[in-house]
Amino acid sequence: MRNYLALVVLALLSLPTLAVVDGQKYPFDDPEKAQRFESLAEDLRCPKCQNQNLADSSAPVAADLREKVYTLMQDGQTDDQIVDYLVARYGDFVRYNPPFRWNTLFLWGGPGVAFLLGLLLIIGIRRAQKKPVADLSDDEKARIEALKNEYLKSESTNKADQS
Repeated sequence: MRNYLALVVLALLSLPTLAVVDGQKYPFDDPEKAQRFESLAEDLRCPKCQNQNLADSSAPVAADLREKVYTLMQDGQTDDQIVDYLVARYGDFVRYNPPFRWNTLFLWGGPGVAFLLGLLLIIGIRRAQKKPVADLSDDEKARIEALKNEYLKSESTNKADQS
């Protein structure tokens, strides 16, 4: 039993070594290239996962894209050339920070417009709350009294009918 427990503890302690994703899969002779690869993998979005970058995603398409980025880097292409290659195939969606263009105008301007609309809504609500309520005229007060008396009279009639 003691050997079994030691084996389980050893297996559990070795689990963090499995957390290294492709750690030795992409060997670079230059630490600067390794840093470029990591930076590109973090700046590019996985087309399948949508909310994960290539470095974090375990989707097969992300693995393929990491492999392609590695191959393009080994071929001597610059970061811009690699990003352009991926954008040509997947569109601006593959970038976490798409460029400012007419077709991404809502993406860049939408949060500001939503903020301004919310601010205008809050200002309008506050102004409406600060407006004093106009006093009722004597005719309006008399009309309200008449309606109230009529309602009370109909209520007392309904109660008498139900009894």
